[in-house]
Amino acid sequence: MGALEDPQAVFRAWARTMLAHVRGTRGGRDVPQAGEIFQTSTMGALIDGVYDGDVTIGELLRHGDFGLGTFNRLDGEMVVLDGTCYRLRADGSASIADAGDLTPFAAVTWFRPETTIPVKESTDQAAVTALIDKALGSDNLIYAIRIGGTFGEVRTRTVMRQQPPYPSLTDVAEKQQESTFHDVHGTVAGFRTPDFEHDISVVGYHLHFIEGDYRHGGHVLGYRLEDGVIEISSQSELHLSLPRTRQFLASDLDSEGLARQIHRAEGG
Repeated sequence: MGALEDPQAVFRAWARTMLAHVRGTRGGRDVPQAGEIFQTSTMGALIDGVYDGDVTIGELLRHGDFGLGTFNRLDGEMVVLDGTCYRLRADGSASIADAGDLTPFAAVTWFRPETTIPVKESTDQAAVTALIDKALGSDNLIYAIRIGGTFGEVRTRTVMRQQPPYPSLTDVAEKQQESTFHDVHGTVAGFRTPDFEHDISVVGYHLHFIEGDYRHGGHVLGYRLEDGVIEISSQSELHLSLPRTRQFLASDLDSEGLARQIHRAEGG
């Protein structure tokens, strides 16, 4: 250290450097360390008909640039890509969500892929899933999955806006509208979650699709990838934010058969 250097200034510069290294930067702003999922509410609450949350999209996007979920009153599916939140409606259309919109359930992370798998031939969903499973280091972590490319077919369904008193999500799922996209460029995005989180999240694969022009999409029921790239990011931390809405606080979330209900509501 030179005689003219201020020890406090040196310490502050060192501290800023270390924080930047640990937290990273994205778009000129500090972001949390990669590896964390931020989730608001639980799938158990959503299954029980808790469709009104207290987290805005603006707040959600402060915790990640990639993810999925839904909107208050189940007014469409949600997918977050590259820091933009899209609302996927029951008619198959998609639009950018407003920062003030609210969500009763969503999960986001900062997407930093660690594994990339190119796909150069027509591959169905089961085969793509097998490729991903083979590439994973453990079944006990959460993985953010992004599949971009050309799809020969994508089958989706989308929840419809509900009115109180709200039905359960399993009842809503039986009336969801389905759409099928053929020979389309787009992105399948979501998470692979361990079985031990069945009361918290959708275990296994939970994926949403959005077309390349960001005008159509939905909850994925099935797909065939013709040519594209699979990207995988592992996450080992879960930040669970529980709502303080009257509906959430009054709900009985200890219902039996919850895993079966989630599979009926979200499974393909």
